[in-house]
Amino acid sequence: MATTSPLTPESVAFYNALEAVNAIEPRIADAIRAELADQRESLKLIASENYASPATLLAMGNWLSDKYAEGTIGRRFYAGCHNVDTVESIAAEHAAALFGADHAYVQPHSGIDANLVAFWSVLAQRVELPALQQAEVRHVNDLSEEDWARLRRELGNQRMLGMSLDAGGHLTHGFRPNISGKMFEQASYGTDPETGLLDYDAVRETAREFRPLILVAGYSAYPRKLNFRIMREIADEVGATLMVDMAHFAGLVAGKVFTGDFDPVPHAQIVTTTTHKSLRGPRGGMVLCQQELAEHVDRGCPMVLGGPLSHAMAAKAVALAEARQPDFQTYAQRIVENAESLAEELMRRGAKLVTDGTDNHLVLIDVTNYGVTGRQAENALLDAGIVTNRNSVPRDPNGAWFTSGIRVGTPALTTRGLGPAEMGEIARLIDVVLTETQRAPARDGGLSRGKHLLDEKIAGDVARQAGDVLAGYPLYPTVNLG
Repeated sequence: MATTSPLTPESVAFYNALEAVNAIEPRIADAIRAELADQRESLKLIASENYASPATLLAMGNWLSDKYAEGTIGRRFYAGCHNVDTVESIAAEHAAALFGADHAYVQPHSGIDANLVAFWSVLAQRVELPALQQAEVRHVNDLSEEDWARLRRELGNQRMLGMSLDAGGHLTHGFRPNISGKMFEQASYGTDPETGLLDYDAVRETAREFRPLILVAGYSAYPRKLNFRIMREIADEVGATLMVDMAHFAGLVAGKVFTGDFDPVPHAQIVTTTTHKSLRGPRGGMVLCQQELAEHVDRGCPMVLGGPLSHAMAAKAVALAEARQPDFQTYAQRIVENAESLAEELMRRGAKLVTDGTDNHLVLIDVTNYGVTGRQAENALLDAGIVTNRNSVPRDPNGAWFTSGIRVGTPALTTRGLGPAEMGEIARLIDVVLTETQRAPARDGGLSRGKHLLDEKIAGDVARQAGDVLAGYPLYPTVNLG
């Protein structure tokens, strides 16, 4: 399929924008053009990445970027924000309708910011009534340091229970490198050592022992669905708030692939997400919540957020409008079908997969069978034009830096139109690279955990074959920069 004429609206818009940038700083214009070329030529299998539409991308580059708009709709700390109010209202309207949520807050700049808003909102809701009664103040933001210290003691030191990192959890779920690990006393639940699947009875037992204030469900590298009805039952039993981080699988919820017990929105009091990944929007975050938390969530700025990025909210509105179209449901279903096909072909070739497959958008390969670490596998695949990322596997002997796994995902390639047949060929190429990769010698006479050896001819052959797979599925076919 050939690219279209440069006279399409998208071509004209991007060409002229880059010409304007080039006139000021040509190195930036060159880097932007190079990024488009790189994305067009590589097999993007990063599970957390996608391709936003031209309309979404164009919505970010405009005069909305110039506005300060701290506060929220109708309650700004700056004048002249009526257009920002319109943009934020439209984005929130689409988000609430798309996910069936009571309330949507579209200001967070990232998934981490969305989680911080959620954490502080839950804390504010939990402490507000007794705290206000005892301290005789009008709002939780007016509490003194002494009030907060007392409340932390009463709440059991703000405990959080979430999925462990090696089982597929995320740093923002209470781990020490992230601020959440300093805000909360944290405990983790893992997966079954034999199956790699989440053991809900074990989660319940841990929750009963730990008594968390917040039970976090969600993942960044768990290749299965979660039952949110059961997670809510566990949370209710111990008096916890159920928070779901659906950043990775939001597109599968929006696309009605995850429904019933597997849709977090009807079950969790508060849900966070990014707006890129499987949702295919701009980089950013979002919070959905039940009505009783809405007032607290809307105080995200200035509570923990800086000024809203109005141009990003405009792009979110466009992407959310796209996700409400019927063809998005077809897209979401194809994401899962492609992941299942990729997993099946990898296993047929002897690859070891965590949980022996997938029923979402990602596949986690344990590369131990290939005799390499995750870092070596990641770099070898990159040499061959296949972009993945290393990832820990449960009870990983190589730790979080070198790892023993590779995480691959299908949202981006599904956006380009690739299907199960192409997934089979991609699985073959992955297997070829990993089979031919070796650990490089280390200085101490052993084998390196970071450096790898891969014949340049093999890497080049695979890269050409990967290019052949992509040839029939051009990226941004309506964009021709000349």
